[in-house]
Amino acid sequence: MTLTEQQHTELTEYLAHLRIKADIDLIKDYPHFSGKPYPLGRCKEIRNAVFELLKEKLASNPHQALSPLITKLQAGHEIKQVWGSLRDEYFQNAMIVDDLYIDVANDTVNPNKPRVEITPVANSGFSAITSFEQFCTIAKRYWQVTLYRNDVFPALAPYFPIVCIAENNSCWFGAATNEMLELTMNSEFNESKHILSVLPSCPEHVINKWRALAVCDTEPLLQKTGSPEQFIEQYNIKAKDLQQRDSIVTGFFKLPDAISL
Repeated sequence: MTLTEQQHTELTEYLAHLRIKADIDLIKDYPHFSGKPYPLGRCKEIRNAVFELLKEKLASNPHQALSPLITKLQAGHEIKQVWGSLRDEYFQNAMIVDDLYIDVANDTVNPNKPRVEITPVANSGFSAITSFEQFCTIAKRYWQVTLYRNDVFPALAPYFPIVCIAENNSCWFGAATNEMLELTMNSEFNESKHILSVLPSCPEHVINKWRALAVCDTEPLLQKTGSPEQFIEQYNIKAKDLQQRDSIVTGFFKLPDAISL
């Protein structure tokens, strides 16, 4: 179903209203991202918050502006939260329902853009990330980072093979998204193995800074030694096993989101 001009305007304005409601709390919790003011870099947090508000509105007495979405839901479609590439220029978190791409964080790269964009998926420029090389190409340009292989915690590296270091010396691991985890598992770790083979080794001072964290004294997974490739061989027996993935991810999320070098 194609939206009429009036439906498009009403739905856009309604979602922009939900976005403003979300902004009130988010700007207090996330005033900056790598030194940039809100909303820059906060597409995930914004998308998640508006998604929850939208679910509440759809479950109660929905506004007339939501009629196109209700029609699609009644036809058996669902509102999916997605993350991926936007024209290979940057990463974006958005929502897709049937043939509609809904971006409620459209201003998180350029704050002069409208908060909300609704367009057919086919015209959106949005696509899934299909390789770690593609991820790295976008990350270098969009995040302005230098990338290294994860020699820091080799037991995590098959699932999180990349170390990102920004110009402000913030450091984190990439890429902690469900989509990249699925890519890793579906490739039976071949994607991780390849990117580990082409990225340079992580600088020793970075390794030491991460390993000095207090959590490393209590989490056995973070204490394991060896090479990332050895753990790929070990994990590959259960490459698509969700229990194995969850145990690694649980250990990963005990680390801080980022550290300052």
